[in-house]
Amino acid sequence: MNRIFGYGGRKTHDQLLQDSNKAMNEAQQSMQERISGLDTQISQLNAQLQTIQRKISGISSASGQRPLRQRALKLLNKRKQLESMRDSLDAQSWSMNQAQMTSDNLRNTMVTVNALKQTNKALKAQYGKINVDKLQDMQDEMLDLVEQGEELQQVLAMGSGAQDIDDISETELDAELEALGEDPMFQNDLAGLESENGGEVPSYLTGTIPHFVDEEPAKELPGNLETAT
Repeated sequence: MNRIFGYGGRKTHDQLLQDSNKAMNEAQQSMQERISGLDTQISQLNAQLQTIQRKISGISSASGQRPLRQRALKLLNKRKQLESMRDSLDAQSWSMNQAQMTSDNLRNTMVTVNALKQTNKALKAQYGKINVDKLQDMQDEMLDLVEQGEELQQVLAMGSGAQDIDDISETELDAELEALGEDPMFQNDLAGLESENGGEVPSYLTGTIPHFVDEEPAKELPGNLETAT
């Protein structure tokens, strides 16, 4: 149907813009040639008017100046018409320049839009290959591995079955001390220490103040004296 009515082979927007720019450039070139031709004619009329003006200056009688003045008047009317035509063509040329700039801006906009579309398509194709769920699962696995590594470090840092001092109760401490007091090996070690110290038990085992401490032991006050309050 389109071919029957003459609509076959429709052009794209880019082709239409190119054809429009081409036609606009040709029209502007033709108009500039016409404006240049009018400027040339106006320059020729100005030269003729200057010649007539010099001739009029050389004639003193009014009757002799009259034919030259009439010719100058005709040339001025013709120059005025040519200047009016040139101004009209200048206005048309300015309008065409504005249309050309609008067309160029539209073409640049279309180029930018096409570039953005291609970039968007490439980004979608690139990021579409990334599976967000798999990436999140991998991150969770990495966190689990980090936690397992920290637990292994804590296990390795712990003693090999040694009981923490803070976990020993007072009852266990008394039982251990009592067992040491009944242990023959501990008694032999204690006897050896007494023989080395002249038959005396070391001060750190008796609870007394060692001899190397400079502070004198506190003396007991008489029973009839009261401490100051």
